[in-house]
Amino acid sequence: MNHCKYLEETGKIRKSAATAVIWLFLLFWALIVLFPFYWMILTSVKSYGAYNSEYIPQFFTLSPTLQNFSDAFTAVPLGKYLINTFFFTLATTGIMLAAIVPAAFAFARLDFKGKNLVFLVFLSMMMIPNELVIITNFVTVTNLDLRNSFPGLILPSVMSVFYLYLLKENFEQIPDSLYYAAKVDGTSDLKYLIKVLIPLSKPTLVTIVILKVIECWNSYVWPRLITDQQRYYLVSNGIQEIRENGFGRENIPAMMAAVTVISLPLILLFLLFHKQIMEGVSRGGIKG
Repeated sequence: MNHCKYLEETGKIRKSAATAVIWLFLLFWALIVLFPFYWMILTSVKSYGAYNSEYIPQFFTLSPTLQNFSDAFTAVPLGKYLINTFFFTLATTGIMLAAIVPAAFAFARLDFKGKNLVFLVFLSMMMIPNELVIITNFVTVTNLDLRNSFPGLILPSVMSVFYLYLLKENFEQIPDSLYYAAKVDGTSDLKYLIKVLIPLSKPTLVTIVILKVIECWNSYVWPRLITDQQRYYLVSNGIQEIRENGFGRENIPAMMAAVTVISLPLILLFLLFHKQIMEGVSRGGIKG
């Protein structure tokens, strides 16, 4: 009995030690991941003089200031950049949903000739790097005289094969019996999509919306390529404008204040909906 009790206690100690090691590793990794955000916020509340007087970087400040945030909105039209980005993000995400939701329903529930071949062609497009289609999109938008316009910014960013695939897989997890029962009751495909599929697929749809919002908010190459007028700049391009014509390359605290303002909406979005993101991705990746 004593030997069994000793083995049991030893097992508990080993299990506790393993758990402690895992938690220490996760804590260390969390510090590595979060440190850049901490440094960004810390630098943004340091004055220009205090920052430049630090021969050795300081990990805290005793005299924080919000002047850098005020400068971020006065040196360049950062507020205008934010409004442009909100509009670009909402329009792109809304049009994308209007396109992929019925398309995912068609591939998941309807039978038509060549469905598998068409979907295979769509999937093959995921293998093409975005850099290869940017030139084609640029030529097309230029020929349509859509440069320096919101349609030129939005339209090439609308479609996403990955989100279409994710939503299709989720629709296919919903039992066929619901669809056949709805058809027996005389329900149209559109009504079945709106009343049944969309409510049951809410976690995946929320995930797609959030990921698309993040993608649009961080978009840099295409907006930088297609716009050269300040009134169409997004926040990602506005950072470069701030660096070149606003604070200059030496005023790092003011730059960090601008970056903090730009990053804050995405950070809050992820903190509010991180559970829905995890649930939607897991549901989209499990078949059956």
